[in-house]
Amino acid sequence: MFTLYGFGRVTSKVVGITRDLRVLWALEELGVPYRVHGVDHPSGELRTEAFHELNPFCQVPVLDDDGFVLTESGAILLYLAEKTGRLIPADLPGRAQVTRWSFAALTSLEPPLGQILMIDLLGAADPTGAQRRPELVKHAERVLGALEDWLGGRPYLAGEVFTVADILMVTVLREVRNAGVLEGFPRVSAYRERCEERPAWLRTLDAYEQRLAAPSGSAR
Repeated sequence: MFTLYGFGRVTSKVVGITRDLRVLWALEELGVPYRVHGVDHPSGELRTEAFHELNPFCQVPVLDDDGFVLTESGAILLYLAEKTGRLIPADLPGRAQVTRWSFAALTSLEPPLGQILMIDLLGAADPTGAQRRPELVKHAERVLGALEDWLGGRPYLAGEVFTVADILMVTVLREVRNAGVLEGFPRVSAYRERCEERPAWLRTLDAYEQRLAAPSGSAR
């Protein structure tokens, strides 16, 4: 059985955008047995020596596969796909495309989107955020425009089939779902909505909200 170290308690501001959701979604899509070890972030559990031994960066998520420990959400999703032979094509070119778009989500899209998210979360606590945000939005619009073009005629990133690359991309896009950044990109928005209608994602959110004792619908 897989053990996922995910959040058991977080500040309400980040409910629905924590990176353990990526792995939880994949596990639900795969239908494999797993359990969640809830980590209490506000109490400092991530900074304990025990957790540092699991992840030198003291971050969630961490996957324990019967003693094999893996960190970094992108690596975990690709590992789960390769191990189960699902959510990834069987042929090498197809797997390479999934890897490509997984990296694109985390290295091309997430840097500007994640910075916009942090500026919006911090508000006045970030004294330079208001000045930096417009340039970050321009950067975000450039990469979102490229994604918009790519999704023309494709329901998912690697073609006709939903893969772990889509999980990574959609959870990255969710970081700015309330920031007004996606409004000019109808294909991207439709793609995100299409993926978020999947039953596995809805199950993931329900269990996540229950574990965090968050209000129903707050993670959406």
